[in-house]
Amino acid sequence: MYALTGHKCLELAFAMSLLCWADCSPSAQDDLAPLELQFHSLDFRNVLHWKHPHKAVKNLTYFVQHKIYGDKEWTISEQCQGIRVLECDLSQATSDPREWYYARVRSLSSEGFSSWVLSHRFYPQWETNFSPPQMKVTVTGRTISVQIRPPRTPLRGQRGSRIRVTKLQKLTFRIYLMHNDVEEEVYETDSCSKELVIEGLRQKTTYCLQAVSITPRSGRKSLRSPSTCISTH
Repeated sequence: MYALTGHKCLELAFAMSLLCWADCSPSAQDDLAPLELQFHSLDFRNVLHWKHPHKAVKNLTYFVQHKIYGDKEWTISEQCQGIRVLECDLSQATSDPREWYYARVRSLSSEGFSSWVLSHRFYPQWETNFSPPQMKVTVTGRTISVQIRPPRTPLRGQRGSRIRVTKLQKLTFRIYLMHNDVEEEVYETDSCSKELVIEGLRQKTTYCLQAVSITPRSGRKSLRSPSTCISTH
């Protein structure tokens, strides 16, 4: 077996160190890579956000790709190529709430491309937040009828209308009934119920209602809706 002399060993070690420096040392372009990639999701509007690198450079543009967890190939996010804004709407690319997704972003300057920066693994069903439902309130005598309209996703159905979030995620809705700014009653209904009827109220009294959306499995709640007020007869 061929044995290396001390001199040859030093030469080999020096050559290896040069190769490692060329392959492993950080590129100057990594200083221009985007920072803190995060998905923000509301009603399944899934938007990837990132921050400008600390080393600010004029005319910096960004390129985005995405893929489903487990796929080998990345897909170019067509609407987010050479953009200057710090976000990319990936709602259509991440439309199945039960899939896991990744995204990655790199920047381009006059010096060339930065390295790719990877997002966290994104699962829409767990990570999206919901808006409160809209309410249409009518009164008949001492009875209030509340029509509940769930929030809608940015996705569109076959007829072109936006799909309700309840098509993709089971929700319950909580209605707060107040009089004189005091919470008197709390009502809850599932996403299949289109109307809530509240009977036996006081005559000639003003009531205000607010609503929240709740994810049953996690218990996560939306913000309360603005108050809708109505007076009984």
